[in-house]
Amino acid sequence: MSLIATALIAAGGALHAIAATPYATPYATAPGGKPATADGIPLAQPEALGVDSTRLVALSEWIRRDQLDVRSLLIVKDGKLVFERYGDGLARDYHHELYSVTKFISALLVGTLVGDGKLAATDAPASRLAATRPDLAPALADKQQIQLRHLMSMSSGLSYRLVEGTDTLYYGVPDRLKVAAAASVRTTPGTEFDYIDVNPILVGATIGEAAGMPEQQYAAQRLFRPLGMSHFRWDGVDGKGAVSGGWGLRLRAIDMARLGMLMLDQGRWHGQQIVPAAWIAQMTTPSGPARDYGYYCWVNNIVKSEREFSAMGYKGQFITVLPAQNAVIVMNSIMSTEGGLRDAKYLDLYRRMVNDYVLPALQAGHTVKPDASRAAALRKELALARASRGVPGTQLAFNDKPEQ
Repeated sequence: MSLIATALIAAGGALHAIAATPYATPYATAPGGKPATADGIPLAQPEALGVDSTRLVALSEWIRRDQLDVRSLLIVKDGKLVFERYGDGLARDYHHELYSVTKFISALLVGTLVGDGKLAATDAPASRLAATRPDLAPALADKQQIQLRHLMSMSSGLSYRLVEGTDTLYYGVPDRLKVAAAASVRTTPGTEFDYIDVNPILVGATIGEAAGMPEQQYAAQRLFRPLGMSHFRWDGVDGKGAVSGGWGLRLRAIDMARLGMLMLDQGRWHGQQIVPAAWIAQMTTPSGPARDYGYYCWVNNIVKSEREFSAMGYKGQFITVLPAQNAVIVMNSIMSTEGGLRDAKYLDLYRRMVNDYVLPALQAGHTVKPDASRAAALRKELALARASRGVPGTQLAFNDKPEQ
């Protein structure tokens, strides 16, 4: 029995798990000689696109050796999936809690409404929301100067004290917008960066008002289905039927990759303009007081040597776009949250993964060529990774379990 088969059985896996990886053959072909795909995204051996798989194997070995709880790690290069790693016995059709990557989706949805002429970045949500919810007009009266661009750049000037574990912004809330509307105004909009979850709640409510339907329904109609997604769920609906614009979305890693590819292609998907290109540029350019933050999008927060922008979620959820490499990186993980917003341990670990392993792999170019031995080594490592078990770096919440 092979080493891979032994490892899979020891971990409670099955031999057919090897075939579940995208590297059933060295050159990723389907029966009949047609190119293999992952839900419509073409597959390729890394070296066929100038990517050094030995660096990616070394990255996977490090993750296994240190028992990092990396549930999925995907790399797309030139529109093709060259690396698809799953741990903990997981596979492609598991979806994951994205935490603050959800904010990034809300910014994309605003962009579609801007393109339709229904919203502008300079719109003030308070007056819109007060017209829809007259009962909240008194609470919103002092927020007339706050514009969508302030909310999406985390510079609204609002103040909100988070109560860990029992906060009324999160699960089991009868009226989340009412809580957000009552946040106090601390300073002038656009002057200070303050990363708080009140902001995306107001954005999500504005999306719902402009679209004429709840944000989650609009997201399915205008973004998820046009991109070919079918395994999505937005948890945390409150008593009014609204989700939070800043957390609660669950997606598969392969669908997170679609979103990165959309950003990489300036809002286009298979030639169709889903989000205006000008909005993608605006999202990914720091426009508020923070030099590393656009509209719910971090800019050069992971890579400093070339242009990079990312969606980032608590505990280690990432969609990273590297335009110069024509590449997208996706990760779902549960790693240590020790540290602050910009120096959390999960963020530093991810920076190391990207800068020390993924980026050099992508930069290999003509120095590497596809061959059977490299494909076999990668196939072996992906099987061992799937049979391995990571140790969560922080306490698990009820929504951290991957689901099908």
